Amino acid sequence: MINGVHVVVYSKNAEADRSFFRDILGFPSVDAGHGWLIFALPTAEATFHPAEENDRHELYLMCDDLKAEMAALRSKGVECAEVTEARWGSISKIGLPGGGAVGLYQPKHPTPSKLR
Repeated sequence: MINGVHVVVYSKNAEADRSFFRDILGFPSVDAGHGWLIFALPTAEATFHPAEENDRHELYLMCDDLKAEMAALRSKGVECAEVTEARWGSISKIGLPGGGAVGLYQPKHPTPSKLR
Protein backbone atom coordinates (compact mmCIF):
# COMPACT_ATOMS: atom_id res chain seq x y z
CA MET A 1 0.00 0.00 0.00
CA ILE A 2 1.34 3.46 -0.88
CA ASN A 3 1.61 5.43 2.36
CA GLY A 4 3.24 8.72 1.38
CA VAL A 5 5.01 10.87 -1.16
CA HIS A 6 8.75 11.65 -1.27
CA VAL A 7 9.55 14.93 -3.04
CA VAL A 8 13.05 15.69 -4.35
CA VAL A 9 14.00 19.32 -5.00
CA TYR A 10 17.26 19.80 -6.87
CA SER A 11 19.32 22.81 -5.85
CA LYS A 12 22.64 24.48 -6.62
CA ASN A 13 22.97 25.03 -2.84
CA ALA A 14 21.13 22.18 -1.15
CA GLU A 15 22.55 22.96 2.29
CA ALA A 16 21.18 26.51 2.22
CA ASP A 17 17.78 25.27 1.06
CA ARG A 18 17.72 22.58 3.77
CA SER A 19 18.45 25.27 6.37
CA PHE A 20 15.65 27.41 4.93
CA PHE A 21 13.11 24.58 5.19
CA ARG A 22 14.28 23.81 8.74
CA ASP A 23 14.89 27.28 10.19
CA ILE A 24 12.51 29.57 8.29
CA LEU A 25 9.63 27.31 7.27
CA GLY A 26 9.93 25.22 10.43
CA PHE A 27 9.41 21.81 8.88
CA PRO A 28 10.56 19.00 11.19
CA SER A 29 13.19 16.67 9.78
CA VAL A 30 15.22 13.57 10.39
CA ASP A 31 18.88 13.18 9.57
CA ALA A 32 19.21 10.30 7.13
CA GLY A 33 22.97 10.37 7.67
CA HIS A 34 25.80 12.84 7.07
CA GLY A 35 23.47 15.84 7.56
CA TRP A 36 21.14 14.73 4.80
CA LEU A 37 17.80 16.06 6.09
CA ILE A 38 14.46 14.59 5.06
CA PHE A 39 11.54 16.86 5.94
CA ALA A 40 8.08 15.99 7.15
CA LEU A 41 5.63 17.90 5.00
CA PRO A 42 1.97 18.75 5.46
CA THR A 43 -0.79 16.86 3.71
CA ALA A 44 0.01 16.42 0.03
CA GLU A 45 -1.99 16.22 -3.15
CA ALA A 46 -1.06 15.60 -6.78
CA THR A 47 -2.51 16.65 -10.09
CA PHE A 48 -1.54 15.96 -13.70
CA HIS A 49 -1.51 18.68 -16.35
CA PRO A 50 -1.10 18.17 -20.08
CA ALA A 51 2.31 19.24 -21.38
CA GLU A 52 4.47 19.13 -24.48
CA GLU A 53 7.20 17.26 -22.56
CA ASN A 54 7.47 14.84 -19.65
CA ASP A 55 9.57 15.05 -16.48
CA ARG A 56 8.72 18.67 -15.63
CA HIS A 57 7.42 19.06 -12.09
CA GLU A 58 6.51 21.92 -9.76
CA LEU A 59 6.31 22.21 -5.98
CA TYR A 60 3.72 24.42 -4.29
CA LEU A 61 3.25 24.89 -0.57
CA MET A 62 -0.41 25.47 0.25
CA CYS A 63 -1.92 27.75 2.89
CA ASP A 64 -5.36 28.91 4.00
CA ASP A 65 -4.49 32.63 4.01
CA LEU A 66 -1.85 33.64 1.48
CA LYS A 67 -1.50 37.25 2.64
CA ALA A 68 -1.03 36.21 6.29
CA GLU A 69 1.55 33.57 5.32
CA MET A 70 3.45 36.07 3.19
CA ALA A 71 3.46 38.54 6.12
CA ALA A 72 4.77 35.83 8.45
CA LEU A 73 7.55 34.99 5.99
CA ARG A 74 8.34 38.69 5.53
CA SER A 75 8.80 39.00 9.31
CA LYS A 76 11.53 36.34 8.96
CA GLY A 77 13.26 38.26 6.17
CA VAL A 78 11.77 36.25 3.30
CA GLU A 79 10.41 38.12 0.31
CA CYS A 80 7.70 36.57 -1.80
CA ALA A 81 6.85 37.38 -5.40
CA GLU A 82 3.82 39.47 -6.26
CA VAL A 83 0.53 37.58 -5.98
CA THR A 84 -1.09 36.47 -9.20
CA GLU A 85 -4.62 35.20 -9.48
CA ALA A 86 -5.45 32.04 -11.37
CA ARG A 87 -8.68 30.13 -11.70
CA TRP A 88 -7.32 27.53 -9.28
CA GLY A 89 -5.73 29.78 -6.66
CA SER A 90 -3.91 32.90 -5.50
CA ILE A 91 -0.22 32.27 -6.17
CA SER A 92 3.15 33.64 -5.09
CA LYS A 93 6.69 32.28 -5.20
CA ILE A 94 9.24 31.97 -2.43
CA GLY A 95 12.83 32.42 -3.50
CA LEU A 96 15.13 29.80 -2.01
CA PRO A 97 18.69 30.59 -0.87
CA GLY A 98 20.00 28.05 -3.40
CA GLY A 99 18.64 30.14 -6.28
CA GLY A 100 15.46 28.19 -7.02
CA ALA A 101 11.90 28.93 -6.01
CA VAL A 102 8.85 27.09 -4.76
CA GLY A 103 5.28 28.15 -5.20
CA LEU A 104 3.06 29.29 -2.35
CA TYR A 105 -0.65 29.35 -2.93
CA GLN A 106 -4.09 29.57 -1.44
CA PRO A 107 -6.32 27.18 -3.39
CA LYS A 108 -9.71 28.24 -4.73
CA HIS A 109 -10.56 24.64 -5.62
CA PRO A 110 -11.79 21.88 -3.31
CA THR A 111 -8.85 20.06 -1.73
CA PRO A 112 -8.78 16.30 -1.18
CA SER A 113 -7.17 16.69 2.25
CA LYS A 114 -10.68 16.72 3.71
CA LEU A 115 -11.15 13.16 2.39
CA ARG A 116 -8.70 11.66 4.90
